[in-house]
Amino acid sequence: MKKLVITTLLICLSITTYAQNKNAKATLEVDGVCMMCKERIEKASIKTKGVKSAVWDVETHELKVIFDERKTDLATINANIAAVGHDTKEVKATDEAYNSVHPCCLYRDEDVKSDHKND
Repeated sequence: MKKLVITTLLICLSITTYAQNKNAKATLEVDGVCMMCKERIEKASIKTKGVKSAVWDVETHELKVIFDERKTDLATINANIAAVGHDTKEVKATDEAYNSVHPCCLYRDEDVKSDHKND
């Protein structure tokens, strides 16, 4: 009887622990310069299966995401952002993807960066 009670308690504890760890929060550094970049970055993140929330800050270049760890991971989110033309700290966008963004969003260009600082 004692073994049954202990086993039941361990099973309940492990189920409770597993259920609580499905959503993770993370902050990623993503390059961009404007509100069009913000829309593109957030859209690429949200379209990633398992991402529940994505908010990118134009000033700090920080993307805050909440995602289901059972459905996706940070590597996938970074790859999807790079695929739409934005560099992350972990993944650099291909030249083809980068060149596909609007001319005012070319964040690697120093002239574009300085134009956005004057806004």
